[in-house]
Amino acid sequence: MAKLPVEKMRELERRFGEIEARMSAGPAADVYVKLASEYSELQPVVKTIREYEKALAEVADLEALLADKSTDRDMRDLAEAELPEMSERIEQLEKDMQILLLPKDAADEKSAIVEIRAGTGGSEAALFAGNLFRMYERFASTKGWKVEVLSASEGEAGGFKEIIATITGRGVFSKLKFESGVHRVQRVPETEASGRIHTSAATVAVLPEAEEIDIEIRPEDIRIDTMRASGAGGQHVNTTDSAVRITHLPTGLIVTSSEKSQHQNRAKAMQVLRSRLYDIERQKVDSERSADRKSQVGSGDRSERIRTYNFPQGRVTDHRINLTLYKLDRMIEGDIDEMVDALIADYQAGQLAQLGEQQ
Repeated sequence: MAKLPVEKMRELERRFGEIEARMSAGPAADVYVKLASEYSELQPVVKTIREYEKALAEVADLEALLADKSTDRDMRDLAEAELPEMSERIEQLEKDMQILLLPKDAADEKSAIVEIRAGTGGSEAALFAGNLFRMYERFASTKGWKVEVLSASEGEAGGFKEIIATITGRGVFSKLKFESGVHRVQRVPETEASGRIHTSAATVAVLPEAEEIDIEIRPEDIRIDTMRASGAGGQHVNTTDSAVRITHLPTGLIVTSSEKSQHQNRAKAMQVLRSRLYDIERQKVDSERSADRKSQVGSGDRSERIRTYNFPQGRVTDHRINLTLYKLDRMIEGDIDEMVDALIADYQAGQLAQLGEQQ
C-alpha cells in the first residue's frame, strides 16, 4: 500500500480550519457560497483524517499498556483483544484516505449534459435510445436531480432519433461520466413476427455542464442563424417563433435549438455549445497527460462499445470491466447504482495502481 502523504493531510486540516473560521466571521454572500462549496468538499476528507489520527493514538495507548509491566491481567487481556480490531480499522481508514486523496477531476461536482443518439438499427435503435433516456431520467429522480430536455427528435415508431438533456445536481458528472460510449441492445422487436433477435445501438455522450467561467466564447467566433418555424395557424400563430442554429467557426461545431422562445433557444444552444467546447478541451488535456493510460474506463472514447443489454437473457454486460448483472429489468428502470459504483471503483483502483508505480 502506498504511503499516506502526511504533509498533505496536515495542509487539508489547516485549510479546513481556516474555512470554518472565515465562514463564522460572516463574509459577503458570494464569498460565503464559495467557502461553503470548498467546506463540503473537504469535510469527508478531514473527518476521515481525524478518525485515522484518533485510531493511531488509540493503538499507541494500547501498545503502551501492553509494554507496561505493571498493567494488570484484565487490562492486558482487554488491550490484546482490542489491538487487532484497531489495526484492521487503521488499515481500512488508510484505504479510504487513499481514495479520498486521489487527484480530483475538476468537473466531477458539475451538472451534466446527456446526449443520446440512435445508431444502427432504425426504429428499434430509436426505441432503445428512448429506453436509455428514461433509465437516466429515473436514476436522476432517485438522486434528487433535475432533468430538463433541451432538444429532442422523436423516432417514427417512438423513442428518439436524438435527445439532449441537462441533468442538474451536485456530482452528476462524477456518477454518469463513464456512461459515454456505444450501448448495444439485443432483443426481439415487437414488430418482429418470427421472434428473431435484433441487435441495434445508441450512442451516449455525457458532458460536464460548462459555465461561462470555464470556457470563453468570443462573439466573433460564432455565427447565429435564425430560422422561422412554420406555425400551424389559428391559435398557434406566432407561438412557434424561431429556431436558432449556432455555428462555432474555429471548430465547425453546430448546435440547434427550436423551443417556442427565440431567447430560450439562444441560451440553450449556447449552453450545449459551451459544454461541448469544454469537453473537447478536457479530452485534449486528458490525452496529453495520459497517452499511455491502459484503462479504457474514463477514456471518453465515444465510438467504443461499452455495454450490451441482452433482453432474452435479462442481462447487462459492461465490456470495460467484464461485469455482467442479471437485473436488466431493474436497470432499465433506473437502478444502475451497482454498475455505476463498479465503474468508479475500477477507475479508482487504476489511479491507485498508477500512484503506486510512481512512488
